[in-house]
Amino acid sequence: MDADDHVSLFRFPFKIPTFRGIRKGGVYLSGALYALGFWIFLDAVLYSRYSNASDVHVTFIDWIPFLCSTLGTLIVNSIEKNRLLQGALSSDGGAFGSGAGDLDSNMAWQARTVLFFGFALLAGGLSGSIVVLIIKFLVKDYNTYPTLGMGVNNVLGNVCILLSCVVLWIAQNVEDDYSYSLTL
Repeated sequence: MDADDHVSLFRFPFKIPTFRGIRKGGVYLSGALYALGFWIFLDAVLYSRYSNASDVHVTFIDWIPFLCSTLGTLIVNSIEKNRLLQGALSSDGGAFGSGAGDLDSNMAWQARTVLFFGFALLAGGLSGSIVVLIIKFLVKDYNTYPTLGMGVNNVLGNVCILLSCVVLWIAQNVEDDYSYSLTL
């Protein structure tokens, strides 16, 4: 048997995906989820504008939860994971007692506060879309499908954006066991 002959267990070549491949797949999945959420919401907007025969239409009130979710996604995914842990990692007072630990601790609290506001915007967007569905469509007895579908699409679009944010956060912040940190 030559060195070039490779004995495989499977008939078709199967490679275990690398960490970078999984990370890239997570980023693509996140983009697909965001695009799906945007398209679901845009479908409701276009239906309301061009095909809706009822008295209920998509207005700016329906856009507010979508915009909150999008802004929350941008905020949450702009925070680096290592900024959240800086205060805990350098609590020894910094190099030579220079007080750098206090600066790192302040940066960690700032990052945690901004992250909290991002998640609050995400939660507010999702709950806002549910409130719009209930108040605008269910309470006023617009429970026939094409009209009710506009409210359901708003909720589904926000759910997809929330899932997109979670997938992107996980894909960006999972560390590889074989990666090395070269920072000083």
